[in-house]
Amino acid sequence: MIKSYFKIAWRNIVRNKAFSAINIVGLALGIAACILILQYVAFELSFDNFHANGDQIYRVRQDRYNEGKLSTEWAAGAFAVGNSFKEAYPEVEDYVKLINRGSMVLDHGERSFKVEKVYISSSSFFSVFSYPLINGNPKTALTETNTVVLSASVAKKLFGSENPVGKIIQINKRKSAKVTGVFEDMPANTHFKTDILISYATFLNDVKPENPDLAWQWDGCLTYLKLRAGTNIPKLEAKFPALVDKLAGEDHKKYNSAAVYLLQPLKDIHLYSHLMMEAEPNGDGNTVYLLLGIAFFIVVIAWVNYINLSTARAINRAREVGVRKAVGSQRSQLIGQFMTESVLLNGLAVVLALILVALSLPKFNEISGQQLSFALLGSRMFWLPLITLFIVGAFFSGLYPAFVLSGFKPVVVLKGKVSTSTKGILLRKSLVVFQFAASLFLLVGTLTVFQQIRYMRQQSLGINIDQTLVINPPIVADDSTFMRQMSAFKDELLRQSGVKSVTASTVVPGQPSQWNAGGIRLKGTDESAGKQYRIIGVDYDFLKTYDLKLVSGRNFSKEFGSDPKAVIFNKMAVKQLGFSNPDQAIGKEINFWGEIFTIVGVTDNFHQQSLKDAYEPLIIRLIPDIRGYFSVKLSTGQANTSVAGIQSEWNRFFPGNPFEYSFLDDRFNDQYKADQRFGQVFGVFTGLAILVACLGLFGLASFTTAQRTKEIGIRKVLGSSVYAIVEMLYREFAILILISFVISAPLAWFATNRWLNGYAFRTDIQWWLFAAPFVLVLLIALLTVSFQSIKAALMNPVKSLKSE
Repeated sequence: MIKSYFKIAWRNIVRNKAFSAINIVGLALGIAACILILQYVAFELSFDNFHANGDQIYRVRQDRYNEGKLSTEWAAGAFAVGNSFKEAYPEVEDYVKLINRGSMVLDHGERSFKVEKVYISSSSFFSVFSYPLINGNPKTALTETNTVVLSASVAKKLFGSENPVGKIIQINKRKSAKVTGVFEDMPANTHFKTDILISYATFLNDVKPENPDLAWQWDGCLTYLKLRAGTNIPKLEAKFPALVDKLAGEDHKKYNSAAVYLLQPLKDIHLYSHLMMEAEPNGDGNTVYLLLGIAFFIVVIAWVNYINLSTARAINRAREVGVRKAVGSQRSQLIGQFMTESVLLNGLAVVLALILVALSLPKFNEISGQQLSFALLGSRMFWLPLITLFIVGAFFSGLYPAFVLSGFKPVVVLKGKVSTSTKGILLRKSLVVFQFAASLFLLVGTLTVFQQIRYMRQQSLGINIDQTLVINPPIVADDSTFMRQMSAFKDELLRQSGVKSVTASTVVPGQPSQWNAGGIRLKGTDESAGKQYRIIGVDYDFLKTYDLKLVSGRNFSKEFGSDPKAVIFNKMAVKQLGFSNPDQAIGKEINFWGEIFTIVGVTDNFHQQSLKDAYEPLIIRLIPDIRGYFSVKLSTGQANTSVAGIQSEWNRFFPGNPFEYSFLDDRFNDQYKADQRFGQVFGVFTGLAILVACLGLFGLASFTTAQRTKEIGIRKVLGSSVYAIVEMLYREFAILILISFVISAPLAWFATNRWLNGYAFRTDIQWWLFAAPFVLVLLIALLTVSFQSIKAALMNPVKSLKSE
């Protein structure tokens, strides 16, 4: 019987080639899109799932308050947290401290190269986390002073095939360290990545006589706790304030501040944490689940096509059902037959979908920024969703048509009296409305994303980043001669015809200022009046190079001998200090960590970071010998020719340092890369959703016009024009699109408005963001049905009236 089902199903598929092709292609596109999105989502949800004790590991986040108001949210907080919590609470089994040290140059023999991600780590790193150690003892690898553990790729670059354990390397050409282990390269799905770990004991030795383990005001330490199984997290968090008040309360009262410590589950960090000093740029949980919703919409639209087309063809197969019933077929057998057709069609669609996935995977990786590979074909995370999609799709998309087709009464259909039911017509129209409502919703969302990105990129930043070459800070340099080297380097660059100005600073536009200073207040005021500010350290030429607008006061100048004790505020910082007018702040002295500085100027507010973020209170502090990024302002049209000359001078003044540069406008726009990728992914799958919906609409239009062939013939005989007949056929589908728009518009407005509220500077939701998708979808839909409609309208009425 089953063999017979499949044989008949195959014959029906071959006999109705157009119907079958539309269904198979539509289902394949829906399944392929769904598979791609599910793989993307599965990867995003897999972050840090490989740790054996992952459910017991929590990161301590730190929220700092000033005068009762939240001022900063830190991923990397106070240094004293880990050891203090371990000593105080039996729920804490172990802890790990990690400190980001940026980039370093490593040397061994003749081999020398730069590593980008260097961290200091306490000794429990390999006991708490499940990063495999290839060589070395995980319990002792990070216990001694001047010891390091290398990643496998770094070890290979330095030592080739040799075992590096026990060998000595040079760090920044100044410090020797012994290699005590080699770990496997960090996987892609971890929120923390490093090339080399330096022992925390080394750090303690370098900062003597200070003791970071007692420091509650030093921020910048990532702290992870391994808790005992079954620990009640809210109860443990409730204990933190009493201990913090006991150990750091005096300092907090002194500066009228407070610090609140909360626990973040390790597995939640990648998708739900966007704090200061994150180890890596994290993903977005809302985006992931939104894409999951898109995957659902697309595959449901494809299944709706199948249901629509199958039920629309019910009249064409009515006599087949009548004959089968007349010769003894039971309804259950007919249902089995039609379900078999659904299984076969879905199976063919899955095969085609796999081919489409294989062909589109490289392009999808380029758009999404991920590196999904064909290795997924051997993964349970690939086959489980695929098999689920196949079973659910075949069952639910085939179930309703099977019951409709098997329900015809043989006496009625064999007499030719069968007609389409009102309920069936209403269902099909409802499904079309659903399809296009979903498509319109997605299209409005896509346009809003691109409009917001365009808005952010076109706004004035209040700072000039054009024609600016940024050189990464020198790593290897002699402190005693650095000021002289820097001055000579800048002088030589300014002699080049293509260079207009040069400045050095701790950060450049597009970077968050990680220098967060609390307790800053007007001279003579109580310590409790201190507030937190972001600090940018600069040399004399920073404002000139970036065309920063002064609204009051003056720029830094070597003509004023006191300027190394000078600062410039932005307007937000002046407001936070308590002045309503920038002029009032000029000449005022501030207490900056026990030193007295004078406010000599006030700049207009400018965007140090992207327009996602609000203006922050910034203090620009003069540090003449600042070791930071070099910003080189170039003459228009001479950027490419100037790079070689700049590199030559760099190699002369900072030998041993790699010349790493970028153009600042590109660097600044990198902040929008995640939004652009989201918009592109959103747009691609929105296009697929519309395509799949139109495939179904094309098939439905074919059957609709076929059923109305005789009506069209009569209308032509009675004098209707081709235009009037086409308009009649168009009107039905246009009304469905209009209903779709009425349903989707308020939902799209609510969703896009909520998404835009996540941006400090956002575009307005304009009427054309809704009108354009409606017109576009309407035109696409009408063009889709045009072929069948015009063909039917042009048909000879004599031929139409003969059809039955």
